[in-house]
Amino acid sequence: MLITFVRAIILYIIVLIVMRLMGKREIGQLQPFELAISIMIADLASIPMTEIGIPIFNGIIPILGLLVMHLIISVINLKSLKAREIICGKPSILIYRGRINEKALIKERFTINELEERLRGNNVVNLGDVEYAILETSGQVTVIQKPEKRNTIPEDFNITPDYEGIPYDLVIDGKIMSKNLKAIGKNYAWLKKQVEKFNIKPEEALVVTLDGKGQIFCQKKEEKDI
Repeated sequence: MLITFVRAIILYIIVLIVMRLMGKREIGQLQPFELAISIMIADLASIPMTEIGIPIFNGIIPILGLLVMHLIISVINLKSLKAREIICGKPSILIYRGRINEKALIKERFTINELEERLRGNNVVNLGDVEYAILETSGQVTVIQKPEKRNTIPEDFNITPDYEGIPYDLVIDGKIMSKNLKAIGKNYAWLKKQVEKFNIKPEEALVVTLDGKGQIFCQKKEEKDI
């Protein structure tokens, strides 16, 4: 039992490292070759995890081999457009200038109901509002609405919003984010002064953030029941 437990931990760590080295894509955004490798890695890890009689390296070595294969294919994709089309395929236009492309639907084995479902996933409920719908190589559908149906943005009114920048976490669960304080050119004394406006100390805060406009958000940690 202990051996199985240890083997599971080792294989979990190996798979976690391999998946991190493969990149940060979400599952729904994986290319076909990435999805295939991910499934194979899961299968290879599960066998030596439960079968004590199989040497653990019988699972680790093939997993590392798949990692090397993934890295090679990724480099090929970066270097060659033709190879990228062969390996990953090309996007398909399902709706072109407001008209459904029936040939593309048949080729991709897409029904009208599936298309409508994907549109609803993009917060579009009416087919007539869509100018373009593109089936990406990852399986995601990108929707571009007709100009009169799109949400307005400041540019439509010739308004240029002020630059906001990115927010910084200054305190997380009572721990001071010293690197972030240094990045914004501030120190603990400044942080303490800002947080005291909320009648607490930095160490008592659940979270403290500073947005691009210089606004502080602060929330106190709840007191735990003893």
